[in-house]
This record gives sequence, structure tokens and C-alpha cells, in this order.
Amino acid sequence: MHTEQPGHHWITTPLTPDLLRGALDLERTEHGLLPHRLPARARAQNTDAQLAMAESQPSGVRLVFRTRATAVELDTLPTKRVYTGAPPRPDGVYDLLVDGLPAGQGSVAGGHTLTLDMTTGGAEHRAGAPGTLRFTDLPDREKDVEVWLPHNETTELVALRTDAPVTPVPDRGDRVWLHHGSSISHGSDAASPTTTWPARAARLAGADLINLGLGGSALLDPFTARALRDTPADLISLKIGINLVNADLMRLRAFTPAVHGFLDTVREGHPTTPLLVVSPLLCPIHEDTPGPTAPDLSALGEGRLGFLAAGDPAERAQGKLTLSVIRDELARIVRQRAAHDPHLHHLDGRALYGESDAAESPLPDALHPDADTHLRIGERFAELAFGTGGAFAAAGDRPGGEGSPGRP
Repeated sequence: MHTEQPGHHWITTPLTPDLLRGALDLERTEHGLLPHRLPARARAQNTDAQLAMAESQPSGVRLVFRTRATAVELDTLPTKRVYTGAPPRPDGVYDLLVDGLPAGQGSVAGGHTLTLDMTTGGAEHRAGAPGTLRFTDLPDREKDVEVWLPHNETTELVALRTDAPVTPVPDRGDRVWLHHGSSISHGSDAASPTTTWPARAARLAGADLINLGLGGSALLDPFTARALRDTPADLISLKIGINLVNADLMRLRAFTPAVHGFLDTVREGHPTTPLLVVSPLLCPIHEDTPGPTAPDLSALGEGRLGFLAAGDPAERAQGKLTLSVIRDELARIVRQRAAHDPHLHHLDGRALYGESDAAESPLPDALHPDADTHLRIGERFAELAFGTGGAFAAAGDRPGGEGSPGRP
């Protein structure tokens, strides 16, 4: 926690919504504020511990303020994850940006501990104490400061201190990009919160990211669709597929109307917003083998996380989902709907990570890309979605010269 630093006259600034971006809700706790990426109404309808954990991990959430401070302190209470039998996870990383450029990184030790046993599904929570993140020697001038919270570590915000006053950053007019997807969109094994593939793409494109990538939880839940519907945005993307296979959640008969219903709900709030449906990245274990996905016990025995496909390929005949089945059906659904919805678009996820990528940079645990691959995926998405001819291209750069219809 905070200890007085010589040479600094600290100003404590209340943590208010106008200093935070990327969160859909802020919960007042006994310690401070807990950012959520799903609203309270959605959380009240959820009974799944995995989703509860994922949505409280602040991927894409950042403190943003204007100041001439040369020192910044942030007290937080993190929740660290420990997987039984696997190596300790590193502390979550905070990224500092000054006027949009990387200016430092840090971590907060201690905090709560959540121990997860992947073989039994058990979980144990142990309480801990807050810690302090500190950045010093910032430029002595008025500047925009962003502190990106760890994408994979639930983080309660306790106190913000600076050695000069803080004001909210005015709206710069950047287009708001609202993205929903799975653990890869959440950030999986990215090195830091600004290097998850959506954050990388957003920075390259100059977009204001709201990341609803929810590890293990992109499951076409109606409450998630309503959250997307009710969130103002200029651009929306939905990455659909892998979690449905991981969980062995539904058959093809249920999948098709569920996708239609999800898209219908989003369109209720965003009738003409550019909407990009992204099919799954290549994942060799599930291309033609259904779920469920199971932990690889041999990998755990070697002290590392790994996964394998536990389904039977023969069950595709009974409607079990594989990634190849999902890709074909998503392409068909978007083709069908686009005849009446000119702002609906499709992107094959293998254009972001495909066969040649898997040969060069295999998925380390058979499900998730490594840190370098996150950057590559983000760069490709920026080019394919935001570049000339892409679904999110600026006015004049789209087929037909359409401009963005703006926020609802």
C-alpha cells in the first residue's frame, strides 16, 4: 500500500466513471470499485462461475485522464489465479501509455488468491490485501495518461494519487469498437493488456475499444446479446464458435436459430451499425473433432497446461459441432441475412490464424495463441476489418463509399 514518497505532494482523486473506459458497470465494494464488463442485469441472470470470473477480469479496461503529474500511484486489490499442478502464473501486468505511446509497465503483488483444480472443477478463494502500482518520472507537461488494467486478473480499484491535478480526457471523436469473443479475444496468453489482439488492432486503427471477449464464455447467451444491444458503439464484431465446441453446448439444430436470435437482439439497438461476424481461428484439435474440450492430464503431469478434444468425430452425423461445421454455417447465415442487411459482414477466422500460422507458431496449449501471435492477429484484423474495403473502413474506403452510420 501507499507510503509517502519524498518530493511528492500527493493529490487523491476520486475514482469516477468519467476516468474509466472499457467497463460496462462499476460495482462499489468495501475496498473501492470493481469494474465489470457485463452489466448488473446480465450478471444477475448468470449462474456460471467461469463467466463470473471472466467478465470481472478487466480486459480492455483502462483509467484515462489528463494531467501534468510526473508521478502516479494506483492502489488495487487483485485476484490471482493458481491452477493446481501447473506452474505459478506471473502477476498481472499494467500498461502505462502517455499520449498514446508505451511509457511503462508494472504489477501489483499480493491480493486475493483463487485456486482452481482443472481435474475436479473445484475452486478455493483466499483473501488478501491491496497493493500499490507506482509510475514516476513522467514528462512534466500536460498529457493524456492511460493505465490499462491487467486483462487476466480481476482488479478492484482502491485509490488514485498523483502529484498534480487530474481531469477527464475529452472525447476525441474516435469510433467506439465493441467486440465480443472467447478467451482469445479476452487476451489468453498475451503479454500485457495493450498487446491482446483486440487492443493491438484498436491502437492501429485509432478505435476506442470495448472488449467483451469473455474467456470460455462466448456461448450466445441472450443476456450478452442484450448487453451488446444496449452499449453505444460505432462498430461491432462478434467472434463466434470455439467456446460452443469447448463446452459441447448445443447441436447444429440449436446453433442456427441461436445465432439468428443473437444477431436479431444486437440489431434491435444497432440497426445499421457495421456488424462483423468472425468465425473461429484455426484450432487443429477441433477442426473436425467435436467437444467437449478436456484438460490434457499428461501435460498437467509435466507441470504445464494443455487441452485435447474429447469428442467423437462420428458424432457430427448427429449434429455435434466442430469448427469446420460452425464456419460453414456462419458463412451461410451471414450470406442469407446480408441480402436484407447491407451493414452485416463476415470474416473467416482462418484469415487471422490459419494453416501456415499453425505450422510456424503452433498453439502452445492446443487452444490459445502465444503472445507474438496475438500481435500478428491484431495486425491482420486491423488490415482486414479497418483497412480499405473492410467492414470497418472509414467513409470513402468502403465498397460503395458508405460512411459509418454513427452511434445509436
